[in-house]
Amino acid sequence: MPTVPPDWSPVEPFPEVRPARSFVSDDPLGDRLRVAYFRRGAEPILRAKAWFGPGTEGPAGYAHGGSVAAVLDEAVGAAAWMAGHRVVVARLAVDFREMVALGTHATIEAAMTSIKGRKITCRARMTDGDTLLAEAEAVCVVLRKPDAPRV
Repeated sequence: MPTVPPDWSPVEPFPEVRPARSFVSDDPLGDRLRVAYFRRGAEPILRAKAWFGPGTEGPAGYAHGGSVAAVLDEAVGAAAWMAGHRVVVARLAVDFREMVALGTHATIEAAMTSIKGRKITCRARMTDGDTLLAEAEAVCVVLRKPDAPRV
């Protein structure tokens, strides 16, 4: 993982429900995806560093769009979880701006943009330096407690 700014602190956005395996961020030494999450002070922005290894290959030499979408999906959900909202992503729209070369160390910023009842809208941006690689907008839905009535 590349170096991060000194004012970024590591965070675990899913501490109480961390599954034994995560499709996106469970293999810090693998050849697929490597993702680490951070926060700067008390900012409500989730930051991440993601590496796209050879195991993400789609078009020759580039990451498959599904791997880019998966990283953005987890990041928008993680932004809501970091803010205390237990959510799942119900809709994800990704705009792919540039192809992501294998070996890229991308930076992601994700944040909530609105809350309406159980629906939380989040946005994320993935960059490589000054190059915008992809953007996403998601509608997340707050999970009901198992004993909560359906309304």
